[in-house]
Amino acid sequence: MTALDSRPQAGRSLAERLGIDRSVAIAFGCILVILAGGALYSREFLSPDYLLQQLQIGAFLGVVATGAMMVILLGHIDLSIPWVVTLGAMMATAMVGWGGAAGPVLAIPFGILCGAAVGLLNGLGVAYLRLPSMIFTLGMNAVVQGLMILHTGGSAPQDQATPAMHFIAVQRTILGIPNALIVWAIVGALVIFLLKRTAFGRNVYAMGNREAAAYLSGVSTNRVLIICFMISGALAAFAGVLLAGYSNKAYQNMGDAYLLPAIAAVVLGGTNILGGRGNYLGTIAGVILITLLQSILSVTQMPEAGRQIIYGVVIIAMLLIYGRGARTRV
Repeated sequence: MTALDSRPQAGRSLAERLGIDRSVAIAFGCILVILAGGALYSREFLSPDYLLQQLQIGAFLGVVATGAMMVILLGHIDLSIPWVVTLGAMMATAMVGWGGAAGPVLAIPFGILCGAAVGLLNGLGVAYLRLPSMIFTLGMNAVVQGLMILHTGGSAPQDQATPAMHFIAVQRTILGIPNALIVWAIVGALVIFLLKRTAFGRNVYAMGNREAAAYLSGVSTNRVLIICFMISGALAAFAGVLLAGYSNKAYQNMGDAYLLPAIAAVVLGGTNILGGRGNYLGTIAGVILITLLQSILSVTQMPEAGRQIIYGVVIIAMLLIYGRGARTRV
């Protein structure tokens, strides 16, 4: 029993009594505040169509944040996300021309596979070369950027998204719910199962709390680390595939807008950026919060520089809050 569990029931907050993490409760509280503020600005802000549209847009960020969370839980960070997103989009659309008749069928899996390959290289570099993840993944981001510029000749690629990519990213087939939102829900359900119901998930939390202790207890730390980086790469590339389907094409720098928001969403949801603490419900809350915040900033015509400042301040503030706390598993 933890110290928190031994506290008198009367001394606990409502969130604790309901079994909800305090940071998750705060994130959902902020969502309600933003919704209330948006409703005061415009009545359309709370309309079902508008909210579904925001969730559809948030689904792309949600897929990226899911992979980012897997790495952050280990106490690492993946800064190759921006160009892995672009890689997934460009390789998926390029496969249409490369693969002949099978190209449209192979497009989506090929884009995801390319992202997983970058994640594999990231994991190998961090696990076996013992290089800081921040530095190594930043270098890989530059490498992928160079490869994509070579691929396109520095101009916008002419390849188009497949009908399947457009269908997944844009269409609504079940009760008017965007397919992209359903895809995010499926990805989230798989990650929740992985983290909460498998030995691999327990090993992720154990490594995040103390990697040396996990290694001494028999955990294959290098294998866990590599798999998490591969998941991050694959999901970033998958988000790129969805974005290509949404815009009907791939383009340069399409992933640049997702790095800071993805990290901010994970950290806002209560995942300790130093590892070992966090749950996926918090990441969902963080993604929705960031998406609504972006919507508010767009409506108020906040410049991009101001948005980046806000994301940076959020990350630093949450690092100060959670970085000083105990690394306890939630």
